[in-house]
Amino acid sequence: MPHATPLISTIVAGLVLAFIFGAIAHRLRLPPLVGYLLAGVLVGPHTPGYVADQHLAPELAEIGVILLMFGVGLHFSLKDLMSVRGIAIPGAIVQIAAATGLGCGLAWLLGWSLGGGLVFGLALSVASTVVLLKALQDRRLLDSERGKIAVGWLIVEDLAMVLALVLIPALAGSPDQAPEPLAAAVSEALGIKIGMAGVVALTLLKVAVFVGLMLVVGRRLIPAVLHRIAHSGSRELFRLGVLAIALGVAFGSSALFGVSLALGAFFAGMVLAESELSHRAAQESLPLRDAFAVLFFVSVGMLFDPSIIFRDPWSVAAVVFIIVIGKSIAAFLIVLAFRGSVSSALTISASLAQIGEFSFILAELGVGLKLLPEAGRDLILGGALISIVLNPLAFFAAERLRSRIETLVGRKQPKPAPVEAPAPMAAPASPLEAAVAPAAQTRSESSTPELSADDDTPHPTALTDHVVLVGFGRVGGAVGAGLAESGARFLVIEDSEKPLIELRERGVETIVGNGADPAVLALTNLPQAQALVVAIPEAFEAGQTVEQARALNPNLKIIARAHSDAEVEHLMKLGADEVVMGEREIAYGMMRLLAIRPDARPAGAGPATAPRPAADPFRPDAAPSAA
Repeated sequence: MPHATPLISTIVAGLVLAFIFGAIAHRLRLPPLVGYLLAGVLVGPHTPGYVADQHLAPELAEIGVILLMFGVGLHFSLKDLMSVRGIAIPGAIVQIAAATGLGCGLAWLLGWSLGGGLVFGLALSVASTVVLLKALQDRRLLDSERGKIAVGWLIVEDLAMVLALVLIPALAGSPDQAPEPLAAAVSEALGIKIGMAGVVALTLLKVAVFVGLMLVVGRRLIPAVLHRIAHSGSRELFRLGVLAIALGVAFGSSALFGVSLALGAFFAGMVLAESELSHRAAQESLPLRDAFAVLFFVSVGMLFDPSIIFRDPWSVAAVVFIIVIGKSIAAFLIVLAFRGSVSSALTISASLAQIGEFSFILAELGVGLKLLPEAGRDLILGGALISIVLNPLAFFAAERLRSRIETLVGRKQPKPAPVEAPAPMAAPASPLEAAVAPAAQTRSESSTPELSADDDTPHPTALTDHVVLVGFGRVGGAVGAGLAESGARFLVIEDSEKPLIELRERGVETIVGNGADPAVLALTNLPQAQALVVAIPEAFEAGQTVEQARALNPNLKIIARAHSDAEVEHLMKLGADEVVMGEREIAYGMMRLLAIRPDARPAGAGPATAPRPAADPFRPDAAPSAA
């Protein structure tokens, strides 16, 4: 292979092998990230054959971290961050202290210095951004209260590590280590040594200035720039603008203020979240985010030397125990101490039961300062890879143990006060309230379990001859409004927190999860259902939902939505009876407004895939309305 193309060869080898081994892992019912890690081991320097560039791979992976944190920021507001500060800030600090203490203890047993033990413990205390966020996204927990606490916890850990990266060289007193630039400039200008306290104060000042600039200037400038680009009408420029903002703010914040790339990207996304363009920005960054996130796992695998397991198995086991068990127990007890629910405590414990990118940076820094022996770096890398592989099992164990632990500690998931049936109002408070009020009145005395917004405990429905509605966004909300107004029995499958809170407050039965998950569909009693409406826009997940529903009930009426002829064909092949293509229905609505025959179709539109009523399907007496 030509040596002039290390970038191309690294990307190709990483993505191709990650795809192959990820597919094999999925086939074996293992998380795909196991395959990604194995691909990294195979292209790493510790196995025979092709060796990818060890300097380029981590930098490519860092792009995935930036885009991932940018995407999280787009769904995370300052209000969300402040709402969890009471548990995230003290919880993260105490958990870092506990894990660092455990790491120092192991380092003392191995005969290392106190400085080496401190670096080692800090490296074991901080969770991987990519692994934590991917785990929450895969389980649809990112928008839940537990997810917000975990993200807030992660932000505090990032800030603590930024401070640690400044303090460790100062504590080491290495003559070869370059001083912190701002501290050196201030010291030279004043003609005095400002000392460690001055370095800490300047670091905190830089972080505070960065946060202030992002919240005051960034929240006005960034949305304004994207709005101007959007008005140009060029989707290509808009996509480029989103990437330029995410990467540019992340790099600039790191270079100018010394914060991590991930933290800079998070704040860029958070200030953009208040704009109506945030949803579109998230969509545009999604493909690159997923691709580079895969490269992150490949780069982790490249660092791992499998021989460490055979050379020092007991030390590796001790490191994994600290990461997976020690940190988890500490986080669990901390959340309970702050009056959090058992469900939140278990989710956060499982989320933090791994280490990643900051751990590698700390390990390299410790070895470079001659504080940490090279064996310590190998143990950190081995612990990282093994803990990442075990992380899905941690979530599985947390879910299985939840009910038992709730009984043991006597703390159930908090429940809201009973919601009384709403009194008739001349003007409804919201469209959703108007839609589901009749259903709330008829169900107020039903046996449906009363749940909190954060409770995702699965409960099978007792409904029969009902409609199952998958998704409650703009389309699903309109369908739900019609079902409620007609008095039909229905339930909603949804995984976003805000719609769930509103639906439950109005008495509509909900099931938390993804409709493509067989375990979720099994709770909806599809064999005795009347119809299934798949209102989610993602054709891949919609196809899986349709296929599994058809297998459960061959006679079920299934209606889905699509955005292209290819999606229509895909869903029909998988078992949908009718597929409504949104763009085509908009065209029919426009023609109706032009007073053209209601049954007219645009040239080349093809056969209709669903009925096209002349009026609002949920208000038969209403006049035709624009799409």
